[in-house]
Amino acid sequence: MSMDGQPGGAALTPAEQLRYAREIIQVESQALAQLASRLDTEFCRAAELLFACRGSLIVTGMGKAGLIGQKISATLASTGTRSHFLHPSEARHGDLGKVHRDDVMLVLSQSGETEEITRLLPVFHQWKVAVVALTSRRGSTLGRAAEVVIELGQIQEACSLGLAPSTSTTAMLAMGDALALVVSQMRAFTREDFARFHPAGNLGRQLARVEEYMRPLNECRLALCTQSVREVFSASRRTGRRTGATMIISPDQKLRGIFTDSDLARLFESRRDLALDEPIRSVMTKNPTTIARASFILDAVKIMADRKISELPVVDAAGCPTGLIDITDLVGLIPEEQKSPAMAAAAARGGEAHGSTANGAASSSAPSAVPRPKGYFFRDQRRNAET
Repeated sequence: MSMDGQPGGAALTPAEQLRYAREIIQVESQALAQLASRLDTEFCRAAELLFACRGSLIVTGMGKAGLIGQKISATLASTGTRSHFLHPSEARHGDLGKVHRDDVMLVLSQSGETEEITRLLPVFHQWKVAVVALTSRRGSTLGRAAEVVIELGQIQEACSLGLAPSTSTTAMLAMGDALALVVSQMRAFTREDFARFHPAGNLGRQLARVEEYMRPLNECRLALCTQSVREVFSASRRTGRRTGATMIISPDQKLRGIFTDSDLARLFESRRDLALDEPIRSVMTKNPTTIARASFILDAVKIMADRKISELPVVDAAGCPTGLIDITDLVGLIPEEQKSPAMAAAAARGGEAHGSTANGAASSSAPSAVPRPKGYFFRDQRRNAET
């Protein structure tokens, strides 16, 4: 490739491209394996220093090391260690005001001789700010000035010229992850803590609470356990999103069971027409699996994926239903490898599980009414209990 970006060298065949790409990844992976084997008590000293820090962990580095430093700082901040990045050039033009003597500096420099870094070291020493160095040589200027040195050792860059930071930055990134996650463990950082720092995006959705996803009680089908099946379904006129389950409660409002559309269909298939006039408690699934509204939505996803159930009642501390989680509300949160064919079908239909409203009319939110196929992809709680 010429300097102006136009092709100028010998083209690589696809086979050569793949071979070179694999060599690059192998060189970097071998360097990480060697780095792991070289870890010693200096790493432990660094972790203890970060854990005991009363201020912020300030990460700094120049060029590619600086970009890696920004990612390390972000990982630290998101896993319980207060951290921010300090650009070494901007530091000498006023940003040193961000540094306090209670802080700890994590300084990245492969050579340990980066000019923008070495000019800051006397200031850190004068202010008695502890320095943890991430560098290749303990005897470098940076290494000699640091309280703790995590020595990366001599690293072969994966670049064919041996110049472009590649293996070295990969090693820095891995070491930064190791520091951040070890210190996070030392802080006993919990999933609840993680959720507070990640309220948005896919992580935020996965760390949301059940109450944020559940269908409220006024959108759920409820029935007394003394009512007959026929009474329950002839009286059912719930508006809103369609769900395929009726929660069965006792007169004191506690959840006693669940009865699904699949249960109803099986009564017809087995020609048990007389059961339609029996109390629904005789054909319901007793003591169904439930979840608390304050639980993480990930817990609901795991329960429903592991047990292959389509509806999950949400109950309060007294065992009274407060809502319902329907599988179609969670399709986007379930890992692809755990999805059943019906989950994928529900997603393709835009999240409408049964294609009809509670009173039997065609749903306006679905492209067309899609009847539940015979044999059913979803297992309801009764079938799961029986197996």
